[in-house]
Amino acid sequence: MEHSKYGDDFNVGDVYTTAAITVTETHVVNWACLTMDFYPLHVDKEYAAKTQFGQRLAHGPLIFGIAVGLVSKEGFAGDAAVAWLGVDNMRMLKPVFIDDTVRVVVQVLDKQQTSKPDKGIQVWRYTVKNQRDEEVMVFDYKMMFHMRV
Repeated sequence: MEHSKYGDDFNVGDVYTTAAITVTETHVVNWACLTMDFYPLHVDKEYAAKTQFGQRLAHGPLIFGIAVGLVSKEGFAGDAAVAWLGVDNMRMLKPVFIDDTVRVVVQVLDKQQTSKPDKGIQVWRYTVKNQRDEEVMVFDYKMMFHMRV
């Protein structure tokens, strides 16, 4: 099968940047409903106002999901991906508030061959940044890619 892109098309050090999206109250409420995570710091305006943050925060896993979606939507990898293998070194560095705008900067960190010449493993570092260019989340996303043979 012919692919639009292959793992060979990416080199260690390559950098890609996504479009941005504003995290809305709707995102937060829908995430809470989907995951059953109704922790008051996310969904209770009065409770959150009394915390050190002074307002509600978006769920960390929601920000992870948005980051993965933004990268997927941009199509950097085309149809080269075979499988998601996991995530390492995830850190939430700063809170994301309702009405913050986030984007993702992706850097290819590592490329490895597998025992099958038509498959390769890559690690891409996802750095989520807010509208002030502050890093709010970082993680290493590991994928298997189709390779040219």
